[in-house]
Amino acid sequence: MNNLRELSWSVIFTWVLLATMGLIAIYSATQGPVSQFLPEYIQNNFYKQVGWVAVSVFIMIGILIVPPRNFVQLSYVFYAFGIILMILTLLFGREVNGAKSWIGIGPFGGQSSEIMKVATILAAANYLTSRRNISAENVKYALTTVAIILIPTIIVILQNDLGTALIFLTLIPVMLFWSGLPYGVSLFIISPAVIAYLSVIEWYYGAIAAIILSFIIFLVQRRVWLTITSLITGLLTISGIQLALTQLLQPHQIARIAAFTNPSYDPTGAGWNVIQAKTAIGSGGLTGKGFLEGTQTQLKFLPEQWTDFVFCVIGEEFGFIGATIVIVAFLFLFVRLLNMAGNHKHPFAQLFIVSVTAVFFTHFFINVGSASALLPVIGLPLPFISYGGSAFIVNTVMLGICLNMDFHKREFSIYR
Repeated sequence: MNNLRELSWSVIFTWVLLATMGLIAIYSATQGPVSQFLPEYIQNNFYKQVGWVAVSVFIMIGILIVPPRNFVQLSYVFYAFGIILMILTLLFGREVNGAKSWIGIGPFGGQSSEIMKVATILAAANYLTSRRNISAENVKYALTTVAIILIPTIIVILQNDLGTALIFLTLIPVMLFWSGLPYGVSLFIISPAVIAYLSVIEWYYGAIAAIILSFIIFLVQRRVWLTITSLITGLLTISGIQLALTQLLQPHQIARIAAFTNPSYDPTGAGWNVIQAKTAIGSGGLTGKGFLEGTQTQLKFLPEQWTDFVFCVIGEEFGFIGATIVIVAFLFLFVRLLNMAGNHKHPFAQLFIVSVTAVFFTHFFINVGSASALLPVIGLPLPFISYGGSAFIVNTVMLGICLNMDFHKREFSIYR
């Protein structure tokens, strides 16, 4: 067994800190004066979360002692199991908040898509690092990797869980870029997301972004065909957004997007979430209103305040200082994980750790962005803080594997 001093205790401490702040926020959101407005099963969320955090401690310990070669050797088996589980969920799962992504096994249940996140990263990382001659610069290998990621993404979309599908799609540019995809091509892959975001606000913002990004791609890659393709893709993205906003999306979806750009558009409907979230964070001031003293939280003005808007609870009751602690803790975690990847000599470990960092960052960015009205409300939890057993456990598993690979980094050359 390696010397325990080589374990990244700072990452473990950050994990404990985030989990603790999550428990404090969930307690306030379900056990404080607000409990009189909540059904009993919601009030029990705090005690369930305590149980899942306790279980995750043992899971973390177990993962740290697993030989790292097992994650490579079983990656495809885990991937196949995850796909089967997702299909079963699609056919026989339970619908929660409009998404058919929950499956029950006896008294237990969870989201199969959460399990599939780690399975997809393991399988794609194994494929991209299985031989020395494999690189994302090769179209064949790049497309195969995209297929590995798109298969679960399509199933998640069929489950009507678009937020989680976005997490899977984030893996494509990250994993391909880290595996050798040129800078210009990587920028081309992510540019539609930037253009789409700006087009939701105003179509001409998207048009300006399409022109600027295409110009940057030309400067970086010096390929006319790629530049023209980028510009055409950008224009098609703008057209697609406008078509969706006027013809394809359901009224409630359009209202949610309109509320993002202008919360007063429907202040008692779709704009309610945005207005209450901004009010909660803004009213917290420097030090907050105090534990169990947040009016937006305790009077149940905040929707889903134990999951999607848990950051608002922290911002209201612990103020700018509390919100800053959360943000700094996440930023520290991201930097430490990237340092782990940079200090590791094995490409599989590097790619896995970077991909996990991308998943955590995307969740963090979207959740905090939605809570502060910088992004549309998509419905993604804040890792280690939001209520949710399957999400907390799977996030802990991913973090545990990263710690395992860092802890056992001297052993990787033995089998690869």
